[in-house]
Amino acid sequence: MAEHPPVIVHPPTASGGRRVTIRGVIVGLAHGRGDVAEFLRRAGVEDPDDLTLDNPDQIEWRGGDMDHWPAPTG
Repeated sequence: MAEHPPVIVHPPTASGGRRVTIRGVIVGLAHGRGDVAEFLRRAGVEDPDDLTLDNPDQIEWRGGDMDHWPAPTG
């Protein structure tokens, strides 16, 4: 069974946000790349430069890439 990267950004919700999990723990709902970076900082990523948002070995983007942030629906 293939391992997932430690960070997963899930598909967009109806609010336009995307749930972020780090090692299986939900850390928040991101509404842009800056939110994802902030969640990583709060989770203790010592040097954010060590974790690049476009590295598939580190972050799995589900339901769209790191530039996919749809407007809320409804």
